[in-house]
Parts: sequence; C-alpha cells; structure tokens
Amino acid sequence: MSKLFVSAAISAVLSASAVHAQTASADRRAELLRQRAAIDAELATLDHAAVAAPPPAAVPASASAAPTDEIFVTSKALSLTTRISGQTVTTVDAAAFRNTPATTIADIVRLSPGIAVTQGNGPRDVSVSVRGSNARNSFGARNLQVFEDDFPVTQPDGLARFDLTDPHAYGAVDVVRGPSSARYGNYALGGAVNFRTRAGRDIQGIEAGFDIGGDGFANLYATVGDGNAVHDVAVFGSYVRGDGATGHTGYETGTLNALARFELGPRDRVAVKLIYNEGDFRLSTRLSYNQYLANPYQQGCKAAATAAPGCGTISVLVNGVNGARIAQTADEGDLARNDRRTIVGTRYEHDLGPNTTWRTQATFDARVVNQPTSATPFKGTLNSYNLTSDITSHGTIGGMAATSFVGLFYNYLDNQSFSFNKTPAGRNGFGALTQTVFGDVRNMGLRAREELQLTTRLQAIAGIGAERSILNVRQTAYSYPLGATPLLAFIPAERHFTNVAPEAALFWQAVDAVRLHARVGTGYGIPQAGNLFVTAAGVAGNNRSLKAQRNTGIDIGAQVTLGRNFTAELTGYQEWFTNELVSQSAGVNLLAYTTNVPRSVHRGIELGFGWRPLPGVLPGAKLDASYSYNDQYYTDFQERLTAGSISRLLDRRGKAIPGVIPHFVNIRAGYDQPAGPLAGVGGFAELTYRDRFFVDNSNLLAMPSATLVNVNLHYDPPRGTRRLRFYASVQNLFDVITVGSASVIANSLNAATGAENPASVLANTTGSVYAGQPRTVYAGVKARF
Repeated sequence: MSKLFVSAAISAVLSASAVHAQTASADRRAELLRQRAAIDAELATLDHAAVAAPPPAAVPASASAAPTDEIFVTSKALSLTTRISGQTVTTVDAAAFRNTPATTIADIVRLSPGIAVTQGNGPRDVSVSVRGSNARNSFGARNLQVFEDDFPVTQPDGLARFDLTDPHAYGAVDVVRGPSSARYGNYALGGAVNFRTRAGRDIQGIEAGFDIGGDGFANLYATVGDGNAVHDVAVFGSYVRGDGATGHTGYETGTLNALARFELGPRDRVAVKLIYNEGDFRLSTRLSYNQYLANPYQQGCKAAATAAPGCGTISVLVNGVNGARIAQTADEGDLARNDRRTIVGTRYEHDLGPNTTWRTQATFDARVVNQPTSATPFKGTLNSYNLTSDITSHGTIGGMAATSFVGLFYNYLDNQSFSFNKTPAGRNGFGALTQTVFGDVRNMGLRAREELQLTTRLQAIAGIGAERSILNVRQTAYSYPLGATPLLAFIPAERHFTNVAPEAALFWQAVDAVRLHARVGTGYGIPQAGNLFVTAAGVAGNNRSLKAQRNTGIDIGAQVTLGRNFTAELTGYQEWFTNELVSQSAGVNLLAYTTNVPRSVHRGIELGFGWRPLPGVLPGAKLDASYSYNDQYYTDFQERLTAGSISRLLDRRGKAIPGVIPHFVNIRAGYDQPAGPLAGVGGFAELTYRDRFFVDNSNLLAMPSATLVNVNLHYDPPRGTRRLRFYASVQNLFDVITVGSASVIANSLNAATGAENPASVLANTTGSVYAGQPRTVYAGVKARF
C-alpha cells in the first residue's frame, strides 16, 4: 500500500513538475514575446529617426493621442487611420465619453475640431459632416470614408451609416480631415473617420453596464476581453431601446461587435472583425419650418382627420396603384425602418523581412433594408466586397529614414433595390412597384506613399492614388395610367470614371513644443447610381454628362504641447471644388436631374485645445474646447427654376452652400479628483453652440442658431480599485427647442410673376426639419468582473 502511495505521489510530483514546466515555458515564451515587441518598437523608433521625428499631434485633453505602449504587436504595416503622418488628424479617446450616456456617435465625434453633427432620420441616426463634406445629406455619411478598426464600413457606393453600432464599444475615434483620396480612394473628399473598439488586454474579464434615461431610453451592454503577447480578443454586445421625444419616433436595436487578433508566429499576424446590427426604427415625417415652429415634437398627430396644427403628413394612394390619395400622419402610416447589417473581415500580415511587411485584407458587408419611411417605401439588398493588398517597407533613402508603401485594392457592390407605392395599410402597406434598380458598382486601383525624414526635424510625405470606377446599373420604372395598361420604362446606365489623386506634406518640428505642417491633398467622388436615370434634357435616360466631384485643398497648421498641462492644434484650410453634385430643373414640364456645380470654394479654421489651468492647486481641473469655422460658397453656378410656363436661370455665384454650419463650438470644463478617498469623483459642464445656416441655394431661409448645455456627475475610480462606476447626466439642461436637422430645400418661382418666392413661402416647404432632443436625464452604472 505504501509503495502504491509512494508511486502515486511520485507520479503526481512528476506530473505537477511537467505542468509547471509547461506553464513556465508558456510564461517564458510570453515574456520573450513581450521583450521582442518592445525591441521591435524601439528598433522601429530608431529606424524612423524618432529622435528627430515629430511627436504625436497636439490635441485637446479630451482628444488625446493614441496609446503607443501596446505590448501586443498589432501591425508593422503602414496604418490606414491611426498614428498617421502627413494629415490633419485628431484622436478622441474613451476618457472623454466613457462616463456619458453616449447614446449616439455624435457624443464622441463632436469633440473633434472640423466636425459638425446633426440628427439623421430618427432619434438614433446621426449625420456627421467633416468640413461640410456631408452637408446636403440628411442621413449617414457621404463624401467621407468611415472605418472600424481599419476595416471599411463605407460601402463602394459611398454610403456609411452611424447608427450601425453602440458607442460604448469604442476606445477611441480618429478624425482625419481634408481631401484624402490618395490614401482612401473614392468618396474621401472630406477625409475619414476610424472608430477603434477597446482592446481585450484593457478589459481582462467582463465589463457590463446599464443606462437608463428619459423617453424610455435603456441600454444593457457588456464587453468580454482578454489579451496578452500572442492574442487579443474583445467581444461587445448591447441591446438598446428608446422612444423619441417626437411623436412616432423610437427604436430597438441589438449589436454584436468583435475584434480578435492573433500572433501566429514570429512573422505572421491575423485579425478578424465582426459587426452585426439589426434595428427597428419608428420615424416621424420631416416638417416645414412653419410646422416645426407650430408643433416641433409632433404632439397630437395620431390621425390626419383630428391632427393638431403643425402635424406632418404624407400622401398615400388609396389602392396603392393609382387614382385617389389620402393624407396620413406618420402614426397612421406607421413609418419605419427595419435594417440589418453584417460585416465580416479578416486581415493577414506577413513579415517578408525585418523591415518589410505584406498585408492582405478582405471584408464582406451585407446591408438589408426594409424602409416604409415615406409615400414610396424602399426595400433592398446591398452586398459588398472589399479587398486590399499592400507592402510596407522601413529603410533608408540617401541615408535618410524612409517608410515606403504600395498597395492594390478592389471593391464591389451588388445593388438590388425596389421602390413601391404605399397603401393606407400601415407598415406593411406596400402597393405596386414604382421602380427597380439592379446592377453593381466597382472600384479598383493602386496607391503609393513615401514618408521621408529629410533632417532631424523635417519630414516630407508624398502619395498618389489612381482608381478606375465602373457604374453598371439598370432601372425599370413602372407607371399605372387609369384605365390603361401599366407602362414600363427600362433605362440601362453604364459609366466609367478614372481618377488620380496626389498629395504632399511637410512636417517640421520647429522646437520641441511646436510642430508645424503644410499639406496639399486631393479628393474625388463619383456619382451615385440614382443620379444616372434622368438626362440633362430633363427626360428619362442615361445622364452621360455627369462628372465626378473633385477637390484640391491646402492645410497649414500648428500643434503646441507644453508638458502635460496644455495642448493645442490650429489649422487653416482652403479647398477648391469642381463639379459638386446638385439637383437641377431642366425647364418647364421636364424632370429634375442631377448636375455638376462648375466651381465652389470651401475654406475655414479649426481650433482645439486642452488646458489644465491649476495643476498644483487643482490637479484634476481641465478645460477642453474645439471650434470649427466653415466659409463655403459657389463661385460658378447657374440654377434653373421653373413654375407653370415660366423658366428662369439664376446666378448663385457668391451664395453660401446650403446645409453648411458656419460656426460650431464645443467647450467642456470639468474636474476629476485624481487621488485620495474621493479619487474618481468628478463632473463637467459642456456647452455646444451651432450657428444659423441656410437651407436653400438662394440663401433666403435660415435655420436659427442653438446653444445647448449639458452637465455630468460621475464616479470613475482608478483601475484596480473599486469595481463599480456611476454617472448621471442632464442633456440640454435648459430645455431649448432646437432644429435637430434640416435637409436642403429647393427654391421656387411665383407662377404668376416669375419672381423668386421669398423665405415666407419656403418656410412652408415640407420634408426638411426634425426637432432636436429636449431636456433629458440619464444615469448609468458599470461593473467589472
């Protein structure tokens, strides 16, 4: 018995020793990988002459630079959107928004200079404009490339949406400003935005939270994460619901967002990305300005027959085909969106040598939409594929440290969409087809870039992109004359575009605290498929005269960093646009069509700073601010208006471009206790000002300016101490009624006199205004496990 016991004990000891040896081996391997990562980072620093290279751009404290102490080696290739040179860029990190409701993307990106945010279609959607890039669009983003963890979420037709995922998933957002097609290709006229999810190594367990607020808002969310030297995995999920303050608005949406990164060996790395979002949204109608003034939140609008003054309505065919129409409110028509988005991507990197990395990335993006949002409901499936492959090499040229980059790309969108007449039968009241659009959008090309350290303080960057784009779409339009056979009109439209975009920049570290830069960049964006089916003569057909939009811009700026207590950035820019896309009348009894504005100018100033005014007395006090000035106007544009038998051509030269907000300000003053028994207790007061802006080409009708104040109290203890965090916020403290967004409206003529109708008439044009959110109280709790 004793022999058996001794034998078992020996076996157990040997087994334990083996396990210990394996564990020690694994630990040792992890430690060596950490050391190698540190060595690689230091070598890369030396290779890039970091002693001479400019430091990260100075940004406000609420928009601090991206962390540079990553243990896990995420990439040796040239990043698309983070830690980039040769571009005006601001990074907003989670410290600025983790103790806020963060109900929409607007709560994050508005902290960056150069950004203006307005409400999109419904209480969850947001329209984001960088330097006025998206001013004419009433939802999502156009003329702006959007990424998540460097994976594209802008589809090849140029559309991205900001209600795709929950802001609680993010650890930072990078805002890249200025014409950027040399780096990002098609539709990058305004720049790019990259949302970065939190790393697993920053979570190391489970974080869960629950937010509640006014108008039925509730958000239950959680993140699971783990990371070390060889892997990093983070999975985020949330369920959010809310009833908007406006009648018949609200949403329920669920999100799954995951990023996994693995080191396969000393020379190979892989990343896998998943985004899944499905949402059900109730929508009201956009109003005329006069309707907004009479009834901004659409109260008492259940039925058209008994509607209160100012209620918006749509005109619906009784039989869904032709003939008689009736008016319905948004509630009667049950206007809604039910959209589903699935994005799956993978990125593989292989080190061809100690200084050269090959990277290949593939992304599949499926967008399925069901949108009875108006009198012409829309359904569609838009699946896209995006492939890139590139090589980054770190070395020297003429004894100067250099980073060289060259890459190929291809993306494809399969468009299958349908429009219908709406019937009075609510959300499912889809009547006869009005049109179908089938076809595809393809973009393919190459990019090259060189970053060269000319001296210990001067860096030069040059890049170029070339792209071939093909639009091949087919529209079938259906009409239903009374008492006659339905008519079908088939319009094939195939257009080919070739675009080339160069860029060049200089970065000069004048002194240790001051960095100066100058850049020339170019951008382009091809037309949308829907722009191609009415010709410049105002009849159905292929609009072959339509050209791609282009812009050329100059940035001149400075970044100042004075220790940890003051950071600032100031940039002035001027951009010359050609062939901006707008809608135009062809003449009396003809269809409106899309045309090009020959020339316009976009110019402005962007300022951001972060200041700790009393570091010795009040070390937790801080002041962060951002300011954007946009002066954008037509320099060559004649617009045709028609009414009855009258047609006039009006000169819009010198007129401000509608939808562009001239002045946008965000100021936040706060205090966070850094140490002691009250460590983590803090709060802030925030003021946001949006200037008045025009909504028509003749600059007759302007939406009023608005000033909103938010206040916040929170408890966010240092990491490694207490596990619970709390916050309470009041948004729009003084309950100011504001225009949340206003889409551009068309000018018009008096049919009797031919004179242009004044603002009093334009104020009755429906389909433009949504009211902003009134005063709303939020509170939340987060826990770590």
